[in-house]
Amino acid sequence: MEFGSIEREIHIDATPDVVYEVVSAPEHLREWWPDEAEFASVPGGTGAVTFGDRSAPDAKVVPLTVVEADPPRRFSFRWTHDPDEAAAPANSLLVVFDLVPSGTGTLLRFTETGFRERGWEAALLEEQYREHVDGWNFFLPRLVAYAARPVPAP
Repeated sequence: MEFGSIEREIHIDATPDVVYEVVSAPEHLREWWPDEAEFASVPGGTGAVTFGDRSAPDAKVVPLTVVEADPPRRFSFRWTHDPDEAAAPANSLLVVFDLVPSGTGTLLRFTETGFRERGWEAALLEEQYREHVDGWNFFLPRLVAYAARPVPAP
């Protein structure tokens, strides 16, 4: 197995405008993905997503940098880099949400890339890749369910 990228195509019963808000606005991300999200949803915007209670010692705070914000077509960000470093291809993973109108809904094309570029040794590469596959397999269906509900406009 190459452990190079994670790719999913999912149909969502919501318009691209709604899905874009759900994948790009921190207040909506908190409903389906991290416990906390704080970042500016503009190219170059930085911040973090937090899994768990931020005040607890086992909370996982992950830096995030927005790469593209092209409503309602594409939203992408880099994450998992060291908080003291600027996100770059060699030190972070790239998540891309491409949104394509499909009937009365949206085809979401999701990719996460950059695993091999991190330079991890083989066992860590495989572990990280599998953890992310498991994570997205859990969180993407939550995104679908949340986006299909009536979501307030921005």
